[in-house]
Amino acid sequence: MTRPLRENALVIGALGCLAYVLIGWTGLLAPSLIRSIETDLVQTDTAVGVFYFAYGAAYALGALGGGFATERLGRHVVITAAIGLHAFGVLALGLAGVWPLFLAFALPAGLSAGGIDGGINGLFLDLFRTQRGRALNLLHVFFSVGAFVAPLVIGQLVDFGVAWRSLYVATGLAALPIAAFAWFLQLPHGLHAPGSATNGDGGVTGRRLLFVWPLPLLAIAIGTYVASEVGVSNWLVRFLSDAPLVVATRGLALFWAGLAIGRLVSARIADRFDHVRFTTIWSLTSAAVIVGAVLVPSLPLAIVGFGIVGFAMGPIFPMVMAIGGERFPERSAAVGGLLTTAAVVGGVVYPSVMGLLSDTVGLTIAMLGTALMGFLCTAAMFAVRPSPGTGRFMPAAEAATAAEVDRF
Repeated sequence: MTRPLRENALVIGALGCLAYVLIGWTGLLAPSLIRSIETDLVQTDTAVGVFYFAYGAAYALGALGGGFATERLGRHVVITAAIGLHAFGVLALGLAGVWPLFLAFALPAGLSAGGIDGGINGLFLDLFRTQRGRALNLLHVFFSVGAFVAPLVIGQLVDFGVAWRSLYVATGLAALPIAAFAWFLQLPHGLHAPGSATNGDGGVTGRRLLFVWPLPLLAIAIGTYVASEVGVSNWLVRFLSDAPLVVATRGLALFWAGLAIGRLVSARIADRFDHVRFTTIWSLTSAAVIVGAVLVPSLPLAIVGFGIVGFAMGPIFPMVMAIGGERFPERSAAVGGLLTTAAVVGGVVYPSVMGLLSDTVGLTIAMLGTALMGFLCTAAMFAVRPSPGTGRFMPAAEAATAAEVDRF
C-alpha cells in the first residue's frame, strides 16, 4: 500500500535522481566507446554521426510525445514504460551483431531517454512547486554526475580489457530495477483535461501550447543553451588537439564537473533571486567566458576556462525549466516535454553543423559559434518578463498546498 504523496516526496525525488544518472551515463556511452564500436562494427565517423543523429531525433520525439502522453495516460504509466523501454534499447545495442541493427536500436534507446528526461522534468515541476529552482538544479546535478563519470570509468574499464558490448548490456540490466522502483511508487498523475482554462494557459490544446507567451522565448533559450553546451562537450577534446589525449579528456571531465558544481551552488541560492534575471546573468557569463577560453593562447588557461564555462552553464537548463513550470503550473507535463524537445533539437542541430564548419572555416570559428548560441539564449531570456517578487509564479492557495509536498 502506497503512502500519501507528501510522504513519498523524498522517495520520488530519489527516483528522479537515479533516472537522471542513468540517462547522463547512457548519453556518454557511445562517445566514450566510439573507437571500439567503429572497429568492431567496421564503421566510419560519418556512420557514427548518423547514429548520433538518429538517437537525438528519437530523443526529441520521446520528450515531446511523452509530455502529451502523460496528460492523457498519467505519469505513472509513461515514466515506468520509458525507463523499461530504455533498459531494452540499451541492452539491445549491446547485443546487436551488425551495424544496421545497432543503428535501429538507437531509436528505442533515444525515444525512451527523451521520455525519461521530459517526464522527470515535469514530475519535479509538479512535486516541488515552492522551490522549483532548487529542486531542478539538484536534479540536473545527477545528469551531470552520470555524464562526468561515464567517460572516466568506461575508458578505464576498456583499458583493462572489458568488452564494449558488456558495458551496454550491464547498463541495460541496471536500468531494470529503476523501472521496478518507478512502478511501485505513487506519482503525481500529470493528467490534464483538454480545454481547461486555468492558470494562464487559456485552455489551449497541447499542439498550440508552444505558442502561448512566453513559452516560445523559453524554447529558444533552452534550445540555444543546449546547442552551446553540447557543442562544447562534443568538440572540446578535438579542439584541445595540441594536448595529449589524457589531458584533453580530463578537460572535458572538468567541464562536466563545473556543470555539476554550478548546479549545486544554484540549488542553494537560485530561489533567493528572480529566476529570469538569475538565468539571464549566468547565460551572458557563460557565453562571454567561452570567447575567452577559445581565444586565450595558453592551453592550461583554456582548460581552466572551459571548467568555468561549465560552472556558469550549470544553472541555465534547470532554471529555464523551472520558469516554464512557474508560468504554466497546471501544464507541467506538456511544458516539460516541449522544453526538453526544444533543448534536444538545439543539441542535435548546431553540434552537427560544427563538423562542417570545422572542415571549412576552422574549429575555432565553430567553437566561437557556441558562444553565439549562448548570447542568443541571453537575448531570449532578456525578452522574458521577470515574474513578480521572487520569480515564483503561482496562486497563494496552490503555494500552501505545494508547501506540504516540497521536502526535496
